[in-house]
Amino acid sequence: MSIVLILLVVLGGTALLVGFWLIGAYNGLVTLRNRFKNAFAQIDVQLKRRYDLIPNLVEVAKGYLKHESGTLEAVIAARNTAYAASKAAAANPADATAMQGLLAAESGLGGALSRLMVVSEAYPDLKANQNMMQLTEEMTSTENKISFARQAYNDAVTSYNTKRELFPTSLIAGIFNFAEAALFQIENATEREAPKVKFT
Repeated sequence: MSIVLILLVVLGGTALLVGFWLIGAYNGLVTLRNRFKNAFAQIDVQLKRRYDLIPNLVEVAKGYLKHESGTLEAVIAARNTAYAASKAAAANPADATAMQGLLAAESGLGGALSRLMVVSEAYPDLKANQNMMQLTEEMTSTENKISFARQAYNDAVTSYNTKRELFPTSLIAGIFNFAEAALFQIENATEREAPKVKFT
């Protein structure tokens, strides 16, 4: 065998190995991107469930909170804003701007719901209402499911972002525009704090 032929075989084999590595790296990034998009779809299901419960919660509260119409209107407005933001984020969870919009809207909705719950504490008849108790229980269950889904999403995003930042996969990510994905993080610092329990 001539030296030229051996050199061509070695170069061809090297090119083939590089080609297989490129295909593997690309497919790995696609797989991880699809995992975090699927994980966001699970969050989206639970968010929609919560958005569907909120009008029922407000409707039950209306009869008791006649003098608190501003609070009820704020909850509905925040729900509508969050719903629109969730649709934008669900269309492309990889879009950092859409995700930031959703996070801001969810923070606003959380604040409005908290105010509604605080106001409802002053109305014992509302707290004792069977529909209100059932809706509150469903909301709590939904919030727990959102938390679990958010954790799964953040884990999937972290895996994807780590893979796209590691060398040499980062070269493939740059060439094929695999953008960094945003985490679904809690923006409200008070939500990070453990509740304070006092025994008197």
